[in-house]
Amino acid sequence: MEWLGDIPEHWHVRRLKHVCQVTPSNVDKKSHEGETAVALCNYTDVYYNDTIVADMNFMPATASDDQIAKFTLRAGDTIITKDSETADDIAVAAYVPNDLPGVVCGYHLSIVRPLAGTHGAFVKRFFDSSYAKSCFAVRANGLTRVGLSQYQIDNVILPVPPSTEQALIATFLDCETAKIDALIAEQQRLIELLKEKRQAVISHAVTKGLNPNARMKPSGIEWLGDIPEHWAITPLKWLTDPKRPIMYGIVLPGPDVSEGIPILKGGNVKPSRMNLQSMARTTPEIEAPYARARLKKGDLVYSIRGSIGDCEPVPTELEGSNITQDVARVAVVAGVCASWVRWALLSAAVREDLASGSLGAAVRGINIFDLKRADIPTPPLDEQIAIADYVGGENSRIEKLSAGAQHAIDLLRERRAALISAAVTGQIDARAFAERKAA
Repeated sequence: MEWLGDIPEHWHVRRLKHVCQVTPSNVDKKSHEGETAVALCNYTDVYYNDTIVADMNFMPATASDDQIAKFTLRAGDTIITKDSETADDIAVAAYVPNDLPGVVCGYHLSIVRPLAGTHGAFVKRFFDSSYAKSCFAVRANGLTRVGLSQYQIDNVILPVPPSTEQALIATFLDCETAKIDALIAEQQRLIELLKEKRQAVISHAVTKGLNPNARMKPSGIEWLGDIPEHWAITPLKWLTDPKRPIMYGIVLPGPDVSEGIPILKGGNVKPSRMNLQSMARTTPEIEAPYARARLKKGDLVYSIRGSIGDCEPVPTELEGSNITQDVARVAVVAGVCASWVRWALLSAAVREDLASGSLGAAVRGINIFDLKRADIPTPPLDEQIAIADYVGGENSRIEKLSAGAQHAIDLLRERRAALISAAVTGQIDARAFAERKAA
């Protein structure tokens, strides 16, 4: 196989159906009268976990006797996603190390059960390889949703070493990937600590100031505590331009048009998405009645629906854009530092106070009147500028450290994927690893 390249001389090339039995599940999430109660291993259980084990929080469901006999998970099974929204998420695999009586495989998944002479853990690692992911990605078909047919899964080609060597490869990869996973976890923990550090820097600076020797006074607000004696507490609406008051948009983009008025949604209020390429557009006729919500350079936009609390300044390229009901425009009045207002809105104290009153169960949201009344600890202008400069500098430093940690994670993941692919295609001899361990 040209795309597979050379494999060890004593290995074979087989279709998956010759070494495993592939069975797509038809057990849905609903409970049906007259069926037996079971625990359902569903799509997300597989997508977010490398292994499927007994102590996972499985969904309750029901299944017929035939389904229970056919889809109960056994030691050595590999469960794969056979349907998804994108080809990248096709054939994501999780391994079942032990029998799981009472746990059945759910809809949109297939069980890949090894036949005699096939080692299940090796099969799982085959699905983890970049070679397998590429094979299944090109076989996935569909428009709004992509999927793999039984034929496509059955007939994928895989390199097959002898059974004993399959076990050695699986053990080798368990050992080596565990080391890489530990390094990834360290970098992820570093990123979390940096997020906590960033939040602590913002919150302390905008609620306590930069002078550690400043005289303090009670703010009169329980969640805020003491603030510098010469500061005030100001409702957010008093820090904004009365001619352009705080408001949310009500434009619904509808069908996206290639040319038209850019519309900023709540999901756009992130540094990487504050650009025209990421935004939907609507026709001038739809947008015109809501033109008073248009943005100007230097305005702040604040996400008030869904993932609430994100706040970003409006760049030059988005001037003249409009907003949806997920976003509030905050036009800071002259004589107030807009960057300082942004950091104040991002502080833990203000965010938590606003989030505590968020509305809705399925989709959380901040009432625009609560946002206008948000209490902001307010220093004189010169301190606002100093705080904004200090927090901006610290934020940039922390973001560089976070980017470095994320780059390390990306490299480690590439290394992990390359190692798995090399091992399951015979480019690395796992027998040598076993010999070194034995010695």
